[in-house]
Amino acid sequence: MRGPRRFVRRFAAVSRISFLALAVFAAAAPAHAERIKDLATVQGVRNNQLLGYGLVVGLDGSGDQTTQTPFTVQSLTNLLSQLGVNLPTTGQPPQLRNVAAVMVTANLPPYAKAGQQIDVTVSSMGNAKSLRGGTLLMTPLKGADGQVYAMAQGSLAVGGVGASASGSSAQINHLSAGRIPAGATVEREVPSAVGQGGYIHYELNTADFDTARRIVDAINREVGPVAQAVDGRQIRVSAPDDPNARIAFLGRIENLDVKPAMLPAKVIVNSRTGSVVMNQTVRIDPCAVAHGNLSVVIGTQNSVSQPNAFSQGQTAGVSNSDVQIKQDGTALINLKGGANLADVVKALNTLGAKPQDMLAILQAMKVAGALRAELEII
Repeated sequence: MRGPRRFVRRFAAVSRISFLALAVFAAAAPAHAERIKDLATVQGVRNNQLLGYGLVVGLDGSGDQTTQTPFTVQSLTNLLSQLGVNLPTTGQPPQLRNVAAVMVTANLPPYAKAGQQIDVTVSSMGNAKSLRGGTLLMTPLKGADGQVYAMAQGSLAVGGVGASASGSSAQINHLSAGRIPAGATVEREVPSAVGQGGYIHYELNTADFDTARRIVDAINREVGPVAQAVDGRQIRVSAPDDPNARIAFLGRIENLDVKPAMLPAKVIVNSRTGSVVMNQTVRIDPCAVAHGNLSVVIGTQNSVSQPNAFSQGQTAGVSNSDVQIKQDGTALINLKGGANLADVVKALNTLGAKPQDMLAILQAMKVAGALRAELEII
């Protein structure tokens, strides 16, 4: 006879997803000045994503199972045919365990020149168990326009490690992806329009009219009336035509200090990681909050029913369940209006709510109009 089991199920007014409430703040600290290069970027100065398909060889029996990944065999056949080796097209395909089909990705930085080396990331796209110890064969990396901008090749650096024996296995970190530092050589340059025209356009990382105004004031105060705000994100700056003077001009501007404007009040809830983050502009109005949980406790006692000498039947298991419903009520708590984030966090902590209940409280406060912030769930 098995021992008793107790199953506890908890229900709340909303879905009881386990949330970890995290309040990151600097309550009374004023906003510090930041450089323009940290607040905005120059239009046209950007990375370009590159993508390629290749083969990794030299694996220690941890490659693709070719019977389940026919594209690996096809890729290997095409590669060998280019090297003068022709495989028979009929019969059983080769059973290889030291080759893996992979996708290769890289970021082409701005102003990259032919011959410059960049890092690449190699990821398995088949059923390879590990890419550790493998070598990527020469793989062309193409841009969105279909042109080849770099060639990748080299030995992979995989941060994980794994081992298996007698049906048991152990693994640390991820083994199906790795990196090749300086593993690709740039073959084609991407033209940039930064050095053309009489204007340079700065684009703010976060659109804000007040921050744009402050950047314009800082530039005009430092180098003269050359900057003009186009909108809340873009700033147009008149720059010298001479390349050397323009580079010096941009270097002077991007190191100017600007005190950014206060961001809008926002509360971010991440349902995947279970975090709740508020910025320092969050406020609450006076409100009253009651918080409680409804618990359903089910106790099960398993027993065995046996027939006696005067009855007919068979031995069978019997499950006896005891269901109890409990509700833990919480008194109505009055929350005073918060002047800063520290007061908001202190007020919410007085509720004694568990982290997973913080989302329900914040949503209710938002609906009631007591939470002066935008509530965003990501």
